[in-house]
Amino acid sequence: MKTRQQIVAGNWKMNKNYGEGRELAMEIVERLKPSNTQVVLCAPYIHLQLVKNIIKDVASLYLGAQNCHQEDKGAYTGEISVDMLKSVGVSYVILGHSERREYFGESDELLAKKTDKVLAAGLLPIFCCGESLDIRDAGTHVAHVQAQIKAGLFHLSPEEFQKVVIAYEPIWAIGTGRTASPEQAQDMHAAIRALLTDQYGAEIADATTILYGGSVNGGNAAVLFSQPDVDGGLVGGASLKAEEFITIVEATKK
Repeated sequence: MKTRQQIVAGNWKMNKNYGEGRELAMEIVERLKPSNTQVVLCAPYIHLQLVKNIIKDVASLYLGAQNCHQEDKGAYTGEISVDMLKSVGVSYVILGHSERREYFGESDELLAKKTDKVLAAGLLPIFCCGESLDIRDAGTHVAHVQAQIKAGLFHLSPEEFQKVVIAYEPIWAIGTGRTASPEQAQDMHAAIRALLTDQYGAEIADATTILYGGSVNGGNAAVLFSQPDVDGGLVGGASLKAEEFITIVEATKK
């Protein structure tokens, strides 16, 4: 049985041209100190091969993609398959980010298919879930997040599920500068872990990495990551600045 892994994943989103991406990856490599935390750089597609070459000799650095298509290949202009991602050395794939759900209409059913493709290729999904401000204010946020997890992941066998990383991202805190309080983050992470316990048992639930995402920065990372059920972060804007990103990495539990 695996032990729970501390992870900090940087989601560059649609930022950085080729030269800027190279500079950012190189600076992260230069600043990163050895630790037990896995650091994942989820770069735009144009950067994947470049970033892989830059990080290949750093044991704690992994390459991530921000999305994939649910089919193996075919006439899907503008899309990318898991086999393509695997061929350039991708280890992790973000699935179900709130921006994909909201802007591109990705459903729970679609995300379940994508999860299957990622796992079948031997890659690791970072499965995102989270609620809007309206849902939070209505008090139905726990049920909403649990429903996303059930629909997207609970068709998996215990062996398959153990390869999944979950990222809780309150939509109202993404890119807004507003962050869930440490207590709010912990409460949701604990609710997620309780759900996993009911489905897969305490041993698997306790070993599952659950990340927090939503305006994580160098100033709030330490207190967020100090919560017992928060195992690191899915970092957006702050991952575009090497110095701050490394501060966030260093805030994980030792």
